[in-house]
Amino acid sequence: MPHRSDPIELEEHRERLLSLVTPLPPRIIDVAGGFADLHRAVLAADVSAAHPLPLWDNSAMDGYAVRSADAAAAPVVLEVIGEVPAGSGWDPALTPGQCVKIMTGAPLPSGADAVVRIEDTSGLVAGWDAGTVQVNVPVAAGKDVRRRGEDKAAGDLVAQAGEELTAARLSALAAAGASSLMVRTMPKVAVLITGAELRTPGDQLSRGQIPETNSLLMAGLLAESGIQADTVVHCVDDTEAVREQLKILGATHDAVLSTGGVGPGAYDVMRQVLDTEPDVQATRVKLRPGQPQCAGRLAAGAMIFALPGNPVSAAVSFELFVRPALRAMQGHREVLRPTLRAIAAVGWKGAAGRMQVIPVVFEHGVVLRCAPAVQAQSISHSVGGFGAAEGYALVPAGTTQVNPGDEVDVLRLLP
Repeated sequence: MPHRSDPIELEEHRERLLSLVTPLPPRIIDVAGGFADLHRAVLAADVSAAHPLPLWDNSAMDGYAVRSADAAAAPVVLEVIGEVPAGSGWDPALTPGQCVKIMTGAPLPSGADAVVRIEDTSGLVAGWDAGTVQVNVPVAAGKDVRRRGEDKAAGDLVAQAGEELTAARLSALAAAGASSLMVRTMPKVAVLITGAELRTPGDQLSRGQIPETNSLLMAGLLAESGIQADTVVHCVDDTEAVREQLKILGATHDAVLSTGGVGPGAYDVMRQVLDTEPDVQATRVKLRPGQPQCAGRLAAGAMIFALPGNPVSAAVSFELFVRPALRAMQGHREVLRPTLRAIAAVGWKGAAGRMQVIPVVFEHGVVLRCAPAVQAQSISHSVGGFGAAEGYALVPAGTTQVNPGDEVDVLRLLP
């Protein structure tokens, strides 16, 4: 494993990882019955409307389809010759003085050019079931009519390659006539946890032991990114055991995430194992927390992201490096989360020479304000405060102090 002795900027490290990413092969999935595989998948090809939206002129209201000329002298009484419910194919011919009852979404009769809302009428004999209706207001041609193709014409672009299939986008594509879609589904990701001090939550703890939480953290961060962890493995701090796990997981997954053991110490087994991987690089990034990183491509095939063991360091590393790479694997058009501007509600110290990524909570009002969720000088291990974090403030290297009222860039993690 090559080592970079000089610290590098986070952008350089991220760009190197993105350059190693190979997009997943696309799959064609039927829209009917394919929701489980399609939801949050990423389009691998543009999709155009197979037919106009709407498919025909139709009513935007429950009411009466009329000839606008017949309603010009309202109030007027019109003969009701029938009813067109949604889904009906009936196209009644209207002669002067005639109309039909019509439901929202029902096709507009060819001889009608407007819809009178039911609220603007009076039934003369038996209300809605009357054979005649009094139209109380004049209507202009086109009133409460949805025109054929006014949303999308046949052949119009509906969605582009690289866009995620949200519920709304899937609905739109189905409405536009898509019967199958070419997509990239979620990558197959393994989580590998090491650490001799770690115990299952709820176990009795001896001196020096702590609950193992990173498997929950990594699997949760993956889920919040639209990816379910395929495999979660806990491994003893033994180089041969770790090497064997990486060999298995690397051959059967698209990516492997590990936490812990990436430092220069004698007990940092992950770094020792990765020393034999020529396409994995050990790097110090100008970042706090999350300076030590080991990442690249395993000889077995998968991308490896060996992250620091401290939970906040691991979470920051996931956000800045792992999430973009996994999104690139899926073919997302945008792999980075957009940054927002927020006002610092309180002051805190920066990190000299490194970008400081500090978990924050937000205060909503006329402007977005933020405050640290953890102590600025003890970010990486402040797990309790991190649990409340809603985003990260990105404080550039060289900023020694953030003062109340300063503008800062933030990543908002929660909806």
